[in-house]
Amino acid sequence: MSDTEEKQSAEDFERANEKSKKRKAARDKMLSNKVNEKGLIIVHTGKGKGKSTAAFGLATRAVGNGMKIGVVQFVKGKWETGEKYVLEKFPDQVEMYALGEGFTWDTQDRERDIAAAEKAWAKSKEMIDACRGDNPKYDMIVLDELNITLRYDHLVLEEVVDFLENKPEDLHVVITGRNAKEEMIEIADLVTEMTLVKHPFRDQNIKAQRGIEF
Repeated sequence: MSDTEEKQSAEDFERANEKSKKRKAARDKMLSNKVNEKGLIIVHTGKGKGKSTAAFGLATRAVGNGMKIGVVQFVKGKWETGEKYVLEKFPDQVEMYALGEGFTWDTQDRERDIAAAEKAWAKSKEMIDACRGDNPKYDMIVLDELNITLRYDHLVLEEVVDFLENKPEDLHVVITGRNAKEEMIEIADLVTEMTLVKHPFRDQNIKAQRGIEF
């Protein structure tokens, strides 16, 4: 390397380091203002894969932090998944209720679908109410596929939104399912939309696989 190249390289490193210092200073300033804590309403929606997976990832992280978790499955209750097997190994921290009857194209019975959704929502409210007062039962509650039941009007949207908006202040609630209603997005603190770009089932006729879909 010539002297000119060495000088240029040193100058590049110096500029890069200076930029890093400025980024750190800006981030430190931003973080210094973040002093509030509260329980979040988190929504995972969109047509892409990974909504429930991300929710159960949060639940697993919370378990690792010694938190107590409640889970209500609104649709995929009959599915046997790897996440379920993992979380069931922590009975002192996790309670799971699989109350779904399957997707509407499986049941083909709207009355049955509504009854299942109402049962799951009643359990959800019971669990959320158990977090009021000085001795909350859970730190996080996952309402898996709640958005699906709202999409098909199996529950009254206004009632669900009003109840969640008035949840206990320190409780985290994670809601999954595509086509989240605008009202749900409005009350949420964190919303992530999974975007479908390519999917093996749709694009390559590859069936659901253990460890990936379940």
